Amino acid sequence: MVNADFPQDPEPARQHRRRVVVVGFGMVGVAFVEKLLNYDSKENGGNSYVVTIIGDEPCVAYNRVGLTQYFSHRKIENLYLNSEEWYSSHVSGRLVYQTDSLVEQINSEERKIHTNKGLQISYDICVLATGSHAALPPYVSPSRAQSTGGVFVYRTVADLDRMIAFADGKAVRRAAVIGGGLLGLEAAKALLDLGTVPQVTLVERNEWVLSRQLDGEAGRMVLEQVRALNVEVLLSTRVKDLVTEPAEHTEVIKGLRLEGDETYECDMVVFAVGIKPRDELAAVSGIATGARGGFLVKDDLSTSVPNIYAIGECASWNGETYGLIAPGIEMADILAFNFTEGLTHKMRSMAPPDLSTKLKLLGVNVASFGDYFADRKPADAVTRPGRRGKGSTALAAAPELTDSQFAVNGQVSTTTAAPVSNGVRSLVYHDPFSYVYKKYLFTADGKYLLGGMMIGDVTDYTKLVSMVKKRKPLEIPPGQLILGVPRKEGESDGDDLDEDAQICSCHNVPKSAITSCVAAGCTSFGELKAKTKIGTGCGGCVPLATSIFNSLMKKAGHSVTNYLCAHFKKSRRELFLIAKVKKLTSFKEIMADVGENPGSLGCEVCKPAIASILASLHNEFVMSAKHHQNQDTNDKYLANIQRNGSYSVVPRISGGEITPAKLKVIAAVGEKYGLYAKITGGQRIDLFGAAKKDLPDIWEELGNAGFESGHAYGKALRTVKSCVGTTWCRYGIGDSVGFAIELENRYKGIRAPHKFKGGVSGCVRECAEAQAKDFGVIATSKGWNVYVGGNGGAKPRHAELLAADVSRKKAVKLIDRFLMLYIESADRLQRTARWIESFAENGQNGLEYLKKVIIDDSLGICKDLDQAMDALVGTYFDEWAEVVRNPEKRALFRQFANTDEQRPSMELIKERDQSRPVDWPAEALPLKIKRSDVQGGLWQWHSVAKLKDLNPSSEGSSSIVVNYSDTQIAIFRLANGNLYATQQGCPHRRAFVLADGLIGDTADGKPYVSCPLHKRNFKLENGECLNDDEYGIVSFEVKEENGEIFLKLPEPILLDEVLGTAKWMIRKATEEVESFGSKHVEIVGPTAAPHLDAVQGNGCGSQTCASGSALEW
Repeated sequence: MVNADFPQDPEPARQHRRRVVVVGFGMVGVAFVEKLLNYDSKENGGNSYVVTIIGDEPCVAYNRVGLTQYFSHRKIENLYLNSEEWYSSHVSGRLVYQTDSLVEQINSEERKIHTNKGLQISYDICVLATGSHAALPPYVSPSRAQSTGGVFVYRTVADLDRMIAFADGKAVRRAAVIGGGLLGLEAAKALLDLGTVPQVTLVERNEWVLSRQLDGEAGRMVLEQVRALNVEVLLSTRVKDLVTEPAEHTEVIKGLRLEGDETYECDMVVFAVGIKPRDELAAVSGIATGARGGFLVKDDLSTSVPNIYAIGECASWNGETYGLIAPGIEMADILAFNFTEGLTHKMRSMAPPDLSTKLKLLGVNVASFGDYFADRKPADAVTRPGRRGKGSTALAAAPELTDSQFAVNGQVSTTTAAPVSNGVRSLVYHDPFSYVYKKYLFTADGKYLLGGMMIGDVTDYTKLVSMVKKRKPLEIPPGQLILGVPRKEGESDGDDLDEDAQICSCHNVPKSAITSCVAAGCTSFGELKAKTKIGTGCGGCVPLATSIFNSLMKKAGHSVTNYLCAHFKKSRRELFLIAKVKKLTSFKEIMADVGENPGSLGCEVCKPAIASILASLHNEFVMSAKHHQNQDTNDKYLANIQRNGSYSVVPRISGGEITPAKLKVIAAVGEKYGLYAKITGGQRIDLFGAAKKDLPDIWEELGNAGFESGHAYGKALRTVKSCVGTTWCRYGIGDSVGFAIELENRYKGIRAPHKFKGGVSGCVRECAEAQAKDFGVIATSKGWNVYVGGNGGAKPRHAELLAADVSRKKAVKLIDRFLMLYIESADRLQRTARWIESFAENGQNGLEYLKKVIIDDSLGICKDLDQAMDALVGTYFDEWAEVVRNPEKRALFRQFANTDEQRPSMELIKERDQSRPVDWPAEALPLKIKRSDVQGGLWQWHSVAKLKDLNPSSEGSSSIVVNYSDTQIAIFRLANGNLYATQQGCPHRRAFVLADGLIGDTADGKPYVSCPLHKRNFKLENGECLNDDEYGIVSFEVKEENGEIFLKLPEPILLDEVLGTAKWMIRKATEEVESFGSKHVEIVGPTAAPHLDAVQGNGCGSQTCASGSALEW
């Protein structure tokens, strides 16, 4: 059979694509083709190969492992590994095949393959996957087996068809299977399923069946169950010859001649004594073979002839051929990987394969894993985990263990610890009533599992194979492992924390405070924050506090809503879907469509969340008029605000790779602007202390040197950390730097529900800490392992393995889908770790759910996720480059709208040869400032700015700062044209930052500004603090006339005495007074006597110090 126009010379006109010819159309051959086409698919960025398959059987590849099923349906199509339509589904000329054709010779000089059909097929690469023949004992030649009636081998569908025809045409009273191994038991099962053979006999020369997989005790247990199926078993029996009698034109089987000249009568014989590599092509094609047959291959699976490779049962590697399917599939993957990914990745090499097996033979579950005969080997032949190299001694012997009896399911079973042998100790569990046998092999100290075998109960097989491969110390005792005692899993949601555990370090809030609030009737996290101040400091405790709160609410029987805020009775996920489906493009449109009050301003919660949603959907410039007002301060000014009101500058250094020339640029910028430099945990350089007005100039210099925004300010991709991988490391097996740069450049600028980070490690040593990132990839000898859902922070989480040994391009595809699904469905400020854990609330395993959606496409959305991510990454632009070339945007970074003067808000000190702001006082002390604190004088209208300075827009609010003598005043304009003015300094931490905060409104429509540092919310009308009654600010009357902005203000000296920058700027003296004698300092209000004396005993002569022991705040 030939598929569509099988060519003599595949694609002769398209020589840029290499021609691969696969000789052999079995399981390994087709596995190689599948893997090659997958690695080389257009989806993965490849299109370098065309493939030709030649097979000598009359059908396409089928499942030989499932041959016993053939008797139930007798349809070869049911065994096909791929349908015939699959082969024709590829682009024309990409994959062609011919069946029922035998390759007779390979001309390596001309690179041509000759078949028995007269075809000559050119190749660039030839892959031999010819498989094996069924082996025969010395007394039976292949020709004799072929010509003797009733004699068969168990290998192909054709063999089974001949067995069926023979049994249907002649009354068979007894059939004998020669060989008691895996194939023998399969053949015996096939004869039983035939239904026309009344008696089946298994002949085995060893003392028990499955002697290559099981020890004597296990083999005898299998034997009991085999005999229970009415199969006669002859053990320790050797066959010398066949007994035949003449028939028409041939001989027919009559029995077996055993040692001692005893005759055993039978009418049918099936040989299942092993396999022999099909290497006949070697002799006629000049290919070297191994001593025991098979094409001799090197570690890269190449033969002795250039451009010819061999895989599967026909390959001889290190003097061994492998009859199991798993090593063949491994070879196929190695070869396909090297042909495609090898150009950018360390070439993979063949290593000793895992020969673990799990089968169901004659109804009996049998498994062996790891080094299951380690106790039989010499001590120096046993590989022990934990050894550091050759010459290491065996691990210390453990104390003697005694036999123990356990009641299992009401029956008495025995576990037996064998004496130490060659540094290996075995532990055996034997339940003869349930036909369960387990023998696990450990190092002598019981710390490491080496291998084992199982009969009956094989449920732990996958876990045990994984444990052996990981070669890590056991976390539970061997006895517990063999009994299958389940381990207690750790509790989540902070349930395992003590009540006195500190949750919020900023305000020293213990878990008991959350518990008490919930018990007292607290029903929202906002209410909890107001009562306990939890989460109102740095905010780092919010994820853990939220988890504890939600858990306590569930236990108390309360429902926990995930509404975004009071303005939207919808979750972030619902809002994302609404905006996507309805194609809404602004906060104003979303508020009008689904907000509780269509005209509301929103708040510091919903505005950044919706800004993030819109950025994820459309990625329009965040500093455009309709989006700027919705950004939190960091996004608003494309930099992270620091505690003194300055900003940090973080240029992108993809993968942590940077040239010395670019390092010089960063150094020059840092020196020019007096910035504090620090290496970040994400392998970047952070420059702290930049004045807002200097940011455009700084980024212009960085941009001219080729730097882009690092997006350290956004809920976006931060970094993709990498080790040096194959670039420099002698252990590296993957190009981790190149891959990290690829991933960082792909996802840079993408906004998400929260920040996310990546990591790429070039080997399992994991130097890049990829498993502590939201997504990470680790190079393996087979490709890349993809991990998701890790993070550090207040509630660390180890990432979980999403997919193993995938190609580089497949890894990118999976990360695309993972991130896009996260962006579309996570809650506000929910990291990927908590997002994955949240699936458990619906009774789902988060990782397994992700696998079904992202890999198996259970929801049918993978194509949509792929397209969405491609569209999103395609909208990337450098945000700072946009600012630098736009004068209007540059103007937004002025400190003051009415002067070019600059005012610092905190004194700087020198520490380790760098400047930093002085420390905050240990506590933020209460402070309410009122208009009445300004004593005397006449308040008059003063022109302070132009209306155009505010960039007025109907799309949203805007703000500026003006300087009046030494007092900083923030002016706000709402979208409806209303103007408000307040002091610029926030009394909580005395930072001059309020104009940089978000504008929101209360449920009754009262506007407020939210301090960008710690989210204290102050009413614009009167300065009242809405979420902390210990603080208050001064508000001012403001108006606009003829394009001018006017403020009603007192005389400058009077206002400076209360609100002056010099008065409130934190200085070193303040810190010293606080640290030396805070218990002896009296806090006084802003109306204290203006003439101040030094604090006695502390030498403070600053205006921040009050007379005696009084300190003015």
